[in-house]
Amino acid sequence: MLRNYLLTAYKVFMRRKLFTAINLACIVLTLVVLMVITALLETAFFPSGVEGRSARMLQVYGIRSEGAKSETWRTTLMGYKAVEQALKPLGRDPHSGVERMSAFTTPASVSVYQGDRVSELDLRRVDADYWKILDFKLLAGRLPDAGDEQAGRMVAVINASTARRLFGTAGAIGHAVGQSIAASGQQFRVIGVVEDALQINAYADMWAPLTTFPSSDYRNEITGNFAAMLLARDPADLPRIRQAVERAAKAFVTEDPHVYSITQFWADSKLDVFARALLSNQGVADSGAGTLLAMIGGGMLLFMLLPALNLVNLNTGRILERSAEIGVRKAFGATSLQLVGQLVVENVLLCLVGGLLGLACTRLALWWLEASQLIPYLEVHLNATVFGCGMLLAFIFGLLSGVIPAWKMSRLDPVHALKGAA
Repeated sequence: MLRNYLLTAYKVFMRRKLFTAINLACIVLTLVVLMVITALLETAFFPSGVEGRSARMLQVYGIRSEGAKSETWRTTLMGYKAVEQALKPLGRDPHSGVERMSAFTTPASVSVYQGDRVSELDLRRVDADYWKILDFKLLAGRLPDAGDEQAGRMVAVINASTARRLFGTAGAIGHAVGQSIAASGQQFRVIGVVEDALQINAYADMWAPLTTFPSSDYRNEITGNFAAMLLARDPADLPRIRQAVERAAKAFVTEDPHVYSITQFWADSKLDVFARALLSNQGVADSGAGTLLAMIGGGMLLFMLLPALNLVNLNTGRILERSAEIGVRKAFGATSLQLVGQLVVENVLLCLVGGLLGLACTRLALWWLEASQLIPYLEVHLNATVFGCGMLLAFIFGLLSGVIPAWKMSRLDPVHALKGAA
């Protein structure tokens, strides 16, 4: 039966080339948008490459302090003192489930001076464990170690794009090592060049040890511009680490406990971090990740629904032209279910072909996004997950736009169908 459906579908598509082209264009455009969004979300929430250990990683971005009656509150990034007192002990506790713990700043803009030229770079200051948690691809030189941090050496790592930007394109990566960079009144020596990276913890143009701050005042700050990463020994340890972080938050004392008597911070996955930022769920344990995924899924479904309704009208018009065929088949005993099956299979096949074309167009769209640098250092791939999502979307699209007109036309009275054809 399926073979007959396929042969019939092929003949129908070849007879109605204009209709097929219009349908395919609508399907491809819709799927390209949806698959590009899926690829970007997958890169953000479940990254590979530099942050490929994300399945074992939790982030602490932010600290919330409240008064006893929640009338006074604030939500900011953490200061180094909060990270050191509340989170560093977890990295030293062999029973916490934490393999490594890193403190680092969020990117801050600095001015780099080269003669008459000034370049604006995003600088992170990081500890030695940062380089052991993240898997940067080293292109030249070396990465900072604990000795550099302890000695406060004025060394820096830059990414490949920054090396080419500061030192020219010809041999810039190798030439950059050993060069000096004057950034916001401080002189750094470049000791390494790494591959570009966009992900939330890895993004920067330049990295330097924590101890290169102009002043040691950062060590006494409860709030500031710090975040933390905790790498679990095993994904099964993540719930235990989350609970340990919550207990550490409750035990932490702010600089003014009379004003802020309650402290909260959470160890979050990548998805949780984005959910808290987008939904402003800083004061509760639930980040709202489920809500965010539901909103994304609902938005994608609505986006599919609009062109699907348009295709319903196109399919209805196409099927009306086949009323004679439907009438003859019903007169010879074809059931409504058989007719619906044929018409839906035709539509699903068309959408799956559109899905394959959409994948090719998506690859071109993602290549353009990477090359255009609209999103700095973006690198996305059409992996098995995106391919599977694309074909699933195409299948659902075919069902949504094919079932209603197919069922409506399959219930036509054979006599009326034949008369309508005449």
